[in-house]
Amino acid sequence: MSYKVLPPEKRAEFQKPIGFDLDEKDLGSLNANKRLITVGDVVSFTVRKHGIVPCISIYDGYTERREITDFADLVKREGLDETVVVNPAGTISSELIDAVRNAFDGRTDTIIRVEGEEDLALLPCVLFAPADSVVIYGWPGKGMKAVYSDGPDRTRIEELFDMLEESI
Repeated sequence: MSYKVLPPEKRAEFQKPIGFDLDEKDLGSLNANKRLITVGDVVSFTVRKHGIVPCISIYDGYTERREITDFADLVKREGLDETVVVNPAGTISSELIDAVRNAFDGRTDTIIRVEGEEDLALLPCVLFAPADSVVIYGWPGKGMKAVYSDGPDRTRIEELFDMLEESI
């Protein structure tokens, strides 16, 4: 398996927010024609709590380094299928990239559980999402952010992805 690795000297670039703030009360106002992708346990749980089923949900079972079980419990309780991928902290694994690509090529309502961290999953989600998709991700301590796959933030996502180094 190969990895795209975040170089330590680039870490500050990845800590800047991308996209627009999204309040929980505004979830219903997102354009219904757009594909919705969620990244993070709290975001994935919050969106489903509002009756919205994303085409892809990515989670790792933790938030802010603390174990969180609400979304994991929901997946287990409802018997939802999930794809499990390995993705160490500070990386984007080829396994995660393949799972995201396959989810867009296949069925809807895909759940990807990451063993490791899903913090950089925003990048492949935006890069491989069809036009007119929106990716919602958690911004720790601040709430939710959203990025349109074909919006102006896509260029920034491409730049960040290009900053990652190849590793095996």
